Amino acid sequence: MKPSVLIVDDKHDMLMLLERIISGELDVDVNTSDNGKDALALISRKPVSVVLADIKMPGMDGIELLRQVKKMGNSIVVIMMTAYGTIETAVESLKLGAYDFVAKPFDEERLVHTVKMALERCDLIRKNLTLEQRIKEKETVEQFVGQSQPVQKLVETIRLVAKTDVTVLITGETGTGKDLAAKMIHALSNRADKPFVAVNCPAIPENILESELFGYKKGAFTGATHDRDGLFQTAQGGTILLDEIGDISPVLQAKLLRVLQEKEIKPLGETRTHKVDVRVIAATNQNLTEKIASDQFRQDLYYRLNVVSIHTPSLREISTDIPLVANHLLALYCSELTMPQKRFSEDALKILVSKKWNGNIRELQNEIKRVVIFSKGQTINPEDFSCECLRAVCPEDSLSTICNLAYKEARKSILEKFNVQYITNLLKDLEGNVSLSAKKACIERQSLQQLMRKYGINADDYRKSANKI
Repeated sequence: MKPSVLIVDDKHDMLMLLERIISGELDVDVNTSDNGKDALALISRKPVSVVLADIKMPGMDGIELLRQVKKMGNSIVVIMMTAYGTIETAVESLKLGAYDFVAKPFDEERLVHTVKMALERCDLIRKNLTLEQRIKEKETVEQFVGQSQPVQKLVETIRLVAKTDVTVLITGETGTGKDLAAKMIHALSNRADKPFVAVNCPAIPENILESELFGYKKGAFTGATHDRDGLFQTAQGGTILLDEIGDISPVLQAKLLRVLQEKEIKPLGETRTHKVDVRVIAATNQNLTEKIASDQFRQDLYYRLNVVSIHTPSLREISTDIPLVANHLLALYCSELTMPQKRFSEDALKILVSKKWNGNIRELQNEIKRVVIFSKGQTINPEDFSCECLRAVCPEDSLSTICNLAYKEARKSILEKFNVQYITNLLKDLEGNVSLSAKKACIERQSLQQLMRKYGINADDYRKSANKI
């Protein structure tokens, strides 16, 4: 697409002259406007690279037009046109962000050269902005670590949804990163430079949640000694996350429905409504369709919230990613706690993969942060994990039956039971396929075969009878 030049001057003859000069010398689309107001409207409708504006115009002059264009961002380059009698004003315009000015009557060669240089500057600015956006996007999406299909689908959906303004409902178990997904949507959106406000709905007492969300007027209730903006007003222009939306009362559900339908709020004690420009993201760990069936959640509100649905997977759904996530968190917490970098032993990683993390990422984070603090060596071994973690991956009576053993014997016994249980479960799930089992366990095929030989485990015992013939 060709770059576009917008010429703004109140004199029709001057517009025609400038259009003929610029379109005759440069490969650009030329648009014209005879006043500042119409020029701003045109800029809002279509991309403009360079604005060439006269300073002296009735109504909105060139200086005010410059100010308004600069509020739209820095990617549009503005050149001011001035008569010799207003050179001082033209110089002042440079301080306000104009790229350059040209004096009337024009030197056509200088005019064309100035516009050409402005176009090159605009192209450079936009390339830099694109690069910055890509870097920002990469840094943002890397917060979700994983190569499994559910994680890749989640990240791709967030990328696509972020560029729109649709309402999003994020579902997932506790500790799966629903708040992180919401922050990513905001960070990759056109609202990224505006506020992100997260509201933990169950954490705010029901009787004050409404005033927290929508604000109140002085005298609305006992203790309301002054006007106070609500969180929707705080998030104006940005994004609000309503976390655990399934816990709000039916009365508040009705008022929230009005916000989504009318894009307006009514503070407590106020007689009129106020328009708000806020993107709403809701999150829940509950099954809202079940709550609808039991009349605990409004169906019409559900459909307003669920324009786009995003699911954050549990660790059970992305078990193959656990080694990647664990190593990422290990490096992160070693850095945060200013401790030497540590590593997991192979046996330690197997335990992390084998454990059922009911608290998901949050529980894994807590375990790794604890082990970073209390482990003494640079290598983290199974014995460095908490009792709760080991108990979850060993048979119920394992820990109690080895209490009287020496440390090395106890460790050997736990690891032997763990390895046998882990490998047999793996082979059962994958019907004796050793290559897939090694891939899922994130170890070399030869290492898995060595362990199988060590503990007398035969892959043929787990293959379907049809495959044994």
